[in-house]
Amino acid sequence: MEWRDEGVILSARRHGETSVILEVLTKTHGRHAGVVRGGASRKLAPVLQPGNQVEVEWRARLEEHLGGFHVELLHSRSVIMGDRAALAALGSICALCGFALPDRMALPEIYGRTLDLVDALEAGQGWHAEYAIWELMLLEELGYGLDLSSCAATGTTQELVYVSPKSGRAVCRSSGAAYADRMLPLPVFLQLEGAEPAPEDILDALKTTGYFLERWLAPALGNRPLPEARGRLVQLLARKAKKAAAGEG
Repeated sequence: MEWRDEGVILSARRHGETSVILEVLTKTHGRHAGVVRGGASRKLAPVLQPGNQVEVEWRARLEEHLGGFHVELLHSRSVIMGDRAALAALGSICALCGFALPDRMALPEIYGRTLDLVDALEAGQGWHAEYAIWELMLLEELGYGLDLSSCAATGTTQELVYVSPKSGRAVCRSSGAAYADRMLPLPVFLQLEGAEPAPEDILDALKTTGYFLERWLAPALGNRPLPEARGRLVQLLARKAKKAAAGEG
């Protein structure tokens, strides 16, 4: 069995003395792992970094085997290493893909949107909103989408400011006011394409997507905790937002 594909590296972990097990989100073969012989060498270590775009050739005697990868670097995204927040976002993306995506299943929408987001991290600006929207997309594509189009109580499309934690549907201000302490926030940029979010809007969005990742998606995956990398990203963004609000830059 063999195939060739393109993808984004999600992780590389040591296997034996000289090899690594590489996990790649590929264009047509989904999240796929394979052994890279000699992957721990100085020559290959810089190639096998999360976020890098690679071409992989996978070979195995049988389809169900782990198999081996031959890897060629197409594009290094090492520039992300110089931006602490972008690096934390990349870590969260890779960890969530490893956590949530089924093995060896083609998911073209998730692949395309993930590639766009990693490119945005490399560009260095405007990725915060894209990241939150990416988590929303991840829920949608895995069958846990939220309905943010109209109010669950009245059907109106105006002043949608809450999300019901029970139904995952939007709720308008007037209908949700009495239960505001139990509702999840719905920032405008999650509904209106192109809206410019403030740092607190990003955190509100991540509070909402995080709730459904934890309460809807994780139970379906065996109640495993969400990856720590996501929590580190949220904490970092919260600290940055607090400093910005205090006028510390």
